Amino acid sequence: MTVKIGYQPRKQRRFRYRAPLHLRKRFVRATLSKELRKELGRRSITVRKGDTVRIMRGKFKGKEGVVARVDLRKGKVYVEGITVKKANGTEVMVPLDASNLMVIDVYREDDRRFA
Repeated sequence: MTVKIGYQPRKQRRFRYRAPLHLRKRFVRATLSKELRKELGRRSITVRKGDTVRIMRGKFKGKEGVVARVDLRKGKVYVEGITVKKANGTEVMVPLDASNLMVIDVYREDDRRFA
């Protein structure tokens, strides 16, 4: 399903802020590793809980981990082991953008995912 939206940045932002949840799945797509590209025959995939990802950009570049949570409302992905310490000493998971991730292993327990 294609959605026609404007080219102006404000209209792009407005679309992302107001998008329904079934379209927000598109915002959390990440590139696949070369092996998975050949195996699955596609370039990118929607990130899901249980997938193993490598961080390609930012402070945590090069680290790998399992996706703990995907927040479709914010369009962010949380990876186990990627945390920062707050001023009061508690550790919180860092929200990552899916565009900065590479899926290196796919959670395969769901039969309908690749059907």
